Amino acid sequence: MPKLSVIVPFYNVRQYVPDALRSLRANARDDFEFVLVDDCSTDGTADLLARAESELPGAVLVRHERNGGLATARNTGIDAARGEYLTFLDGDDWLAPGHYDRLVGVIERLGCDFVRTDHVQCTARSRSVQRVPHGRRNVVLSPREAILPAHRPTSVDYAYAWAGVYHRRLADRGLLHFTDGLRTAEDRPWIWRLHREAESFAVTGLLGVFYRRGVSSSLTQIGDDRQLDFVRAFDQVVEETAADPDAARLLPKAVRTYCAIIAHHLGSVERFEAPVARKLKAMSTAALRRMPQDVLDEALASMDTARATRLRRLRRRPVRAAEVAA
Repeated sequence: MPKLSVIVPFYNVRQYVPDALRSLRANARDDFEFVLVDDCSTDGTADLLARAESELPGAVLVRHERNGGLATARNTGIDAARGEYLTFLDGDDWLAPGHYDRLVGVIERLGCDFVRTDHVQCTARSRSVQRVPHGRRNVVLSPREAILPAHRPTSVDYAYAWAGVYHRRLADRGLLHFTDGLRTAEDRPWIWRLHREAESFAVTGLLGVFYRRGVSSSLTQIGDDRQLDFVRAFDQVVEETAADPDAARLLPKAVRTYCAIIAHHLGSVERFEAPVARKLKAMSTAALRRMPQDVLDEALASMDTARATRLRRLRRRPVRAAEVAA
């Protein structure tokens, strides 16, 4: 069994593939495997991955016959992975040399279910360190307790799957798979389920992942209806959290976060195509009405005036079924 499986989905990121592959080579070990998932690329990415299959130590190439999106591609990689530990990298990001060796060392020393790490965000020529919003480092903690408090950022708000490493027992329990078909916000139900159901985790300050933000092909830069999958993702978070034995304590955080994400998208609605903007408003109205109304009232009361007013106005907005389904 390999010590570590690194799952790397690729879709039409040809210009960034060489950086990712070079950084994987600089992290290779005899007991590491790199599961490269080609999600039906059409821009030449597939040719670079075919070469990497023979040149990158530990490379395993898996191809999709049709594009399934990031969540589905990660699931394909999880199913193919054989390692004692698993981690992720996106095909347009890269790593510091030896990062995975250090990361595996941390989780082996601590013996917990998963470890979360800081990362470096790269936008054009700027670099900034992004920290896991949790103060205690290199000690084993309860994942469930790290969900709260509701009124400030916590570990579930730092949803990057590639910012950490995960023991295989989580995959065996079904906790590492993503919701198939989610085209954005796929990390949100995933990180909430992980924190609700895993038994132990830790945070470490390793800075080895370089996250390339602002890539033109990224869904965060695209204003079509794929962005609206955040509604399905957060509906899942709220539904699953409502079924948790500790729902009374955890639901306020889930609902407040959902509201904050809706307000964020409404605040930049001009970046969406006009039909998508209309659908965003209709779907957001319907989402607010689906939430537990007493918990929603508390969440809105705890938010700043501008966001709370925007959401209350949206909550009262008439909405037709045709708008949501359009």
